[in-house]
Amino acid sequence: MTIKTAISAVMAAVLLVTGCPTPDPVASAAPYPTGPVTMTAGAGPGSGFDLTIRAVVEALQAEHIVNVPLPVENRPGRSGADFLATMVERYRGADDQISVTSLAMMTNQLRGNSKYGYADVTMIARLMTEYFVVVARPDSPFKNLNDVMTAVKADPARVVVGAAHDDEAPFDLLVSAAGGNPRTVRYATHEGGGEQTAALLRGDIGVAIGGVSEFVDQMRAGGLTALGVLADNPVPGLDVPTARQQGLDVTLSNWRGLYGPPDMPQYAVEYWQRALATMVQSPTWQQIAQRSQFTTTFMVGDEFRSFLAETQDDLKTALALS
Repeated sequence: MTIKTAISAVMAAVLLVTGCPTPDPVASAAPYPTGPVTMTAGAGPGSGFDLTIRAVVEALQAEHIVNVPLPVENRPGRSGADFLATMVERYRGADDQISVTSLAMMTNQLRGNSKYGYADVTMIARLMTEYFVVVARPDSPFKNLNDVMTAVKADPARVVVGAAHDDEAPFDLLVSAAGGNPRTVRYATHEGGGEQTAALLRGDIGVAIGGVSEFVDQMRAGGLTALGVLADNPVPGLDVPTARQQGLDVTLSNWRGLYGPPDMPQYAVEYWQRALATMVQSPTWQQIAQRSQFTTTFMVGDEFRSFLAETQDDLKTALALS
């Protein structure tokens, strides 16, 4: 299903519910929302979660799609696992709490870092897809992925890899593809690109891995060098070789989307699905997507549920291999 088809499906569902031939894209049967809706990133500033939720708020407000306050909160902790627990245990049934999630939700649960997963909350919509990238300082001795893999295999203790907990999985796959042992990798845990960039510039870590959007500004400014991207093909607008082009058959993308608390009222879920369907077509969102080098992959409903189940199964297999 294409993005436009998915959006059309959302709008068709609205027609069935409301009976209106030309509904306002964010109209609701009852007044909602009437007050602030808190938009939370379960990681620190500069992380993928932070960049995503702020992009959503920017587009919704710039395009006047949502006209109530949308305060953004950063609630870092274990790559979103801590706030996920808060959402489940504290906000059940609320209609004024929304958070951003990604592949991290699945990785955390599969690795035992969280007892909760996507089935424990209300999944609202998938918004985007972006690829993982490995970066280093411009003066680094590592000039490509094979340099990094050679060093990791020779003396893993000397190569410190900055990664959020969930971003260790794609690096593990690279090490496996190079014939190394992922269990020997020396990781330094950072919640997102902001912390990783600071650690790279201080010399605390040798390389970092995360989503392209977390590093793209520093890459363009020359502050960081990209060693390889885990995409199927070269990413347009990004002059970075893929892992496959460097002989490492690893491709892995990260999805991001929004979720609400368990038992979130249906009127709120439908409102946000309509609002987001309108948002992803807007000029503001499209400009943000181009700037941040991610691909809009909007999904809701059964298609989103199927995607979540299939992705969790695939990730379980990948983690078993690593």
